[in-house]
Amino acid sequence: MTQNMLVLGGTRFFGKLLVEKLLEAGHTVTIATRGTTEDPFGDRVKRIRVDRTDESALAAAVQGQYWDVVYDNICYQADEARAAIRVFTGRVGRYVLTSSLSVYETGSAEVKEEQVDTASMEIPPSPVGQVPYGEGKAQAEAVFFREAPFAAAAARLPIVLGPHDYTKRLHFHIDRIQKGTSFVMPNTQARICFIHEEEAADFLKWLGESGVTGPFNAASAGRPRLRELLAVIDRETGRRAIVLPEGPDSEGSPFGIPGDWTMDTSRAEAAGFVFRNLDDWLPDLVHELAERKG
Repeated sequence: MTQNMLVLGGTRFFGKLLVEKLLEAGHTVTIATRGTTEDPFGDRVKRIRVDRTDESALAAAVQGQYWDVVYDNICYQADEARAAIRVFTGRVGRYVLTSSLSVYETGSAEVKEEQVDTASMEIPPSPVGQVPYGEGKAQAEAVFFREAPFAAAAARLPIVLGPHDYTKRLHFHIDRIQKGTSFVMPNTQARICFIHEEEAADFLKWLGESGVTGPFNAASAGRPRLRELLAVIDRETGRRAIVLPEGPDSEGSPFGIPGDWTMDTSRAEAAGFVFRNLDDWLPDLVHELAERKG
């Protein structure tokens, strides 16, 4: 069924892929953007030029419009969530928030959604102010689940990898290993989870179309130890990682976690989403990125 979709944060990385997938499915898509990043969509999408952090400007930009689903990739804390509720009440059927593995503490293994029950969190009145990233995402979830008059779902994504990853976290390791440069990783035995950028976009699309509500963990099947990830990079580059257990923060690995940091994805699977196997895409991605740098 064709639906009217709005995407906040749809001009780069998996947000751009989400827009492409929604268009391929036949949906009508509007992207809200400040206009600072070019997009490839041409006249296939409608555009709203606005800074979503400016509530008055956002309210004016969406006046008189209605969307079946709003995807919000760029909401980071409770104050922004409350502003979105004020702006979109009466203008949206369902709301899909891009959340994060960071709502869970590092050192957590195969955590289920109910272990961080944001629908039961008490959030102080706004302005809440600045809080750490993971706490901010959890508070944003809580605001939508507890205070919004419309249905909401949240995608708790782990580290997203792909050729268009502007954070270049995987690139960091490939570059250092290719150059023979050391980096700091305190616990190579720690397990971690990832999701491919295409899979992240597929999952968000599914959340919007399926009608499910609440938080959903999302990650490719496979929970490698960090030493296993480094072994893949070693194999694809023909070099050997030089890993230090401690050192300056400036030399720290973006994956330098002290303990396991993984999620259980059975809730999404039971609702019908099928995740990819990490082994089916990670070696190919490492090979592609290594070839670019080689």
